[in-house]
Amino acid sequence: MPAQLRTSQSEWEAPGRVNLIGEHTDYNEGFVLPFAIAQRTRARGRTRHDGMVRVRSTLAPDHVEFPVTTAPGDVPGWAAYPAGMVWALTGAGCLVPGADLDLDGDLPVGAGLASSAALECSVGAVLADLAGVAIDRTTIARFAQRAENDYVGMPCGLMDQLACMHSQRAHAMLIDTRSAALEPIPLPLADQGLSLIAIDTHARHALVDGEYADRRRQCESAAAALEVRSLRDAGTADLSRLVDPVLRRRARHIVTENDRVLETASLLRSGQVRRIGRLLADSHRSLRDDFQVSCRELDLAVESSLRCGAFGARMIGGGFGGSVIALVDAPHAGRLISTVKSAFAAASLPAPTAYSVVPSSGARRLS
Repeated sequence: MPAQLRTSQSEWEAPGRVNLIGEHTDYNEGFVLPFAIAQRTRARGRTRHDGMVRVRSTLAPDHVEFPVTTAPGDVPGWAAYPAGMVWALTGAGCLVPGADLDLDGDLPVGAGLASSAALECSVGAVLADLAGVAIDRTTIARFAQRAENDYVGMPCGLMDQLACMHSQRAHAMLIDTRSAALEPIPLPLADQGLSLIAIDTHARHALVDGEYADRRRQCESAAAALEVRSLRDAGTADLSRLVDPVLRRRARHIVTENDRVLETASLLRSGQVRRIGRLLADSHRSLRDDFQVSCRELDLAVESSLRCGAFGARMIGGGFGGSVIALVDAPHAGRLISTVKSAFAAASLPAPTAYSVVPSSGARRLS
């Protein structure tokens, strides 16, 4: 990380992401196909000289302060994410100064749209500017993953952070999470008269609470039983060797999901966007039945979307709440949204929020 001109203030924004397909494969060294969305988190930073960091967010009533020497366990709640970035950069040798950090944006929190990664990456880029060091985008993504894993305590993979930093407009990004190799894949939704609708069910998930970590441990146990480095290296023929039925289901999801990601990328390269709908629906069934990370609200949003004529629909994010995406002909998008809202009302569930998402650019410096 070579030194660059230190600045006293900096502003960055980082996007949320929709993962088109490839769920829970990232921490299994597999393949994912996310894209950035227009909704973003903005971080503005100004240097201070007392060795303290003060963080304020438009989504929180009070500011939080902590020293640049912070360590895991010092800062709870939402402020653990920026504190984790201070810790990760400092641990890598960056002389992070004290700072005032102001956070805002229009990215929903807890909706399965990578709000934590957007927060980490925007803050990390600002802190690098204030510290006067040049850090490439992949390294910022890795620092963000480390902050979330080892400071916040959420054992996520690298997908969200890489998508936040590297996404390109009008493309999805095929990521090999073992090597961090990136391939932009065209996603011409508007050109083919299609819309991708995100449906925020408002069923909030708290992935640090254990279920996500349980799935990761189960995948590691399945890989150990199969004597492979990770489930990335297993195939469908290996599944019968898993005696434990739970581990067999977990591994089957990962193995088949990796195949679905690669098939989806192949279809997109040839411009066959509508044909990926079947793979989206298959992904949801696998997440619901084999990985068991869906919930009533997610299933209802998927089922009502498919009944309304969507080519495919599936839950996105870690699960247990959050959002669904549905691929539909653009003229039918309004009818799909109305159908889903009616289904939620009939089930006496709070009304979901639905909107079109388009592949957008990754993180960028604003000033």
